[in-house]
Amino acid sequence: MCAWPTREIAVWKTTKSSHPFIGEAQKRVVILGLPPVDSLDVIGPAEVFAYANKLHRGNSAPYVLQLVCAGANEHLESSTGIPLMAHKTLEQERLENNPIDTLIVTSGWNAMDQLDQTAIEWIRTRAKSVRRVCSICVGAFALAETGLLDGRKATTHWQMARSLAERYPTVQVDPDPIWIKDGNLYTSAGISAGIDLALALVSEDLGDDIALEIAKNLVLFLRRPGGQAQFSVALQSQHATGSSLDELCAWIIEHLHSELTVEILADRLCTSVRTLIRMFQREFKTTPAKYVENVRVEAACREIELGRRSMEEVARRCGYRSVDVLRKAFVRRMG
Repeated sequence: MCAWPTREIAVWKTTKSSHPFIGEAQKRVVILGLPPVDSLDVIGPAEVFAYANKLHRGNSAPYVLQLVCAGANEHLESSTGIPLMAHKTLEQERLENNPIDTLIVTSGWNAMDQLDQTAIEWIRTRAKSVRRVCSICVGAFALAETGLLDGRKATTHWQMARSLAERYPTVQVDPDPIWIKDGNLYTSAGISAGIDLALALVSEDLGDDIALEIAKNLVLFLRRPGGQAQFSVALQSQHATGSSLDELCAWIIEHLHSELTVEILADRLCTSVRTLIRMFQREFKTTPAKYVENVRVEAACREIELGRRSMEEVARRCGYRSVDVLRKAFVRRMG
């Protein structure tokens, strides 16, 4: 039986009844699991909030984090066959009715067609008093079932986006972003996107520096803003394992600020311009110049959404001579 150590999930004082004592400055985060859950959709966001507590230097941790199981008992079934131990059942949570700052709904691919209507009704009612309501991956189906997403923008795992749109036509489903915020409702794509969403929530509460520190502790390659596509240009270029362009594509990402003409790229690969063009057409169905522009625009999107640098600095870091040149590239790439 696999259980989360309490000290890893939250830092709290306990009363005689063993219920967490929530200080005035603390935010209670409830992860609701609709079994069978995809375990990483639960563990990934939980680790982010746990790290926020570890990094905190005050008297009390910023978060009280609890896992609630919408099942018969605290043993939360997962799609891996490895169960998780929740802090309480949904019935216990309903009876206690403690304040919730952030509610995160998680589910699994095998639970979408057997949603617990008792849990759905509880989410619908509880959402009225919760500051933020979130879903990870196919947890969006549960939020859509409650009606909370009616007329709202939402996302889910790209493989299930069409199904979500067909089943709930009043939801404005966008299959591209890794996560979307519409009012106080947040929806995300799967697994790693749940970590990105949790980092964004921590950033809202504690600031960008803390979120970046957590990302480094989790050894993430980068912290992705919500507008980032589920399939980045770099990820799509990795589809052909062992491609002779692998090393060049990685080098391009690391040198966006430099001049990256077709001639320079060909020299880097020790081949001719004509051969390089043929290779890009064969591997990626595009030209080297368009590939570089796509990577640059995508990098600029990340920088702009994080909001830490001026437009001039973003343009320079991404290889554009001026903001105007960057703007024209956006028009070409994104319309």
